[in-house]
Amino acid sequence: MSEQIHKRRKRYKGTHPRSFDEKYKELNPEMYPETIEKVISKGSTPAGMHISIMVDEILEFLDIQPGQIGLDCTLGYGGHTSKMLEKLEGQGHVYGLDIDPIEIEKTTQRIRNKGFDENIFTSILTNFRNIDEVSEKYGKFDFVLADLGVSSMQIDNPERGFSYKKEGPLDLRLNPKMGKPASEILKELSKEELENILEENSDEPYADLLAKNIYSFIRSGMEVETTGQLYKIIDKTLNFIEDKNRKDLVNKTAARVFQALRIEVNQEFEVLYEFMEKLPEILKPGGRVAILTFHSGEDRIVKKAFKEMKNSGVYEDVCRNVIRPTKEECHRNSRAKSTKMRWAIKAK
Repeated sequence: MSEQIHKRRKRYKGTHPRSFDEKYKELNPEMYPETIEKVISKGSTPAGMHISIMVDEILEFLDIQPGQIGLDCTLGYGGHTSKMLEKLEGQGHVYGLDIDPIEIEKTTQRIRNKGFDENIFTSILTNFRNIDEVSEKYGKFDFVLADLGVSSMQIDNPERGFSYKKEGPLDLRLNPKMGKPASEILKELSKEELENILEENSDEPYADLLAKNIYSFIRSGMEVETTGQLYKIIDKTLNFIEDKNRKDLVNKTAARVFQALRIEVNQEFEVLYEFMEKLPEILKPGGRVAILTFHSGEDRIVKKAFKEMKNSGVYEDVCRNVIRPTKEECHRNSRAKSTKMRWAIKAK
């Protein structure tokens, strides 16, 4: 029998870890609850973890009763799902959808560890545009939740390429096993197409300049394969800005550019349109749906669909005024600041 080699935990220089894989305490929240609580209390999200947004408001509206059947269209870290399962008090079922094959396995196990077995919870690897297929197999639902935000686990992991803040491959795919990464898609876009993507997906005010420079950079044979390379182009494009807050303005622009590309890579608007169209058919009469959006493009689609279907009698009531997270929640979780919640109730 060969002797097992002991591998020492990777150490980091200084007093605080800098890279994602060095944050071993944050990546093991069950083992280090005090560390996690300390990070959260400072208004930050622990690496590799996702803090669910507007849980109280969602639960209050959905009014979940024991025995009901629910659908979480965007399972993510499983925070919303866990709270909905608690409301069932052991009776009923919640189905959770996710397109990310990496995170869905972790989340399923996380929920199982909380005591929710296959009799009350089922996870399904699929895009939420396929809710009609899910409903055809499992029936219609009493309550539905769709949290359209990208999970912190994806944003924080540099290997996924979702953030300009961390060096990594320019990927941006929610399912890294499907489709093309952002770096490949950028090579296929014309300057006009890229400009339209930046304008439509993130209301980018410098869309024309950015599209021109990114397009020229790629066509000259230079590589835009990493998050850092794209950030440098954005920074250089805005070199005319002499404002004292220039760095902050560049970062906000980079966030919009990455958002616009992520939406394009994952066809998020097309998926959302399809979801909103199919949604009424999977709800039971009187069924309730809550949707969290995180930018104006998403919110416009949801607002318009709810309004039109209310006017046509599909929904008996819809949210008239958008619901926002409390100041306390935004302070506790900075990623909640852009969140908007809208809801609808299916006509009986």
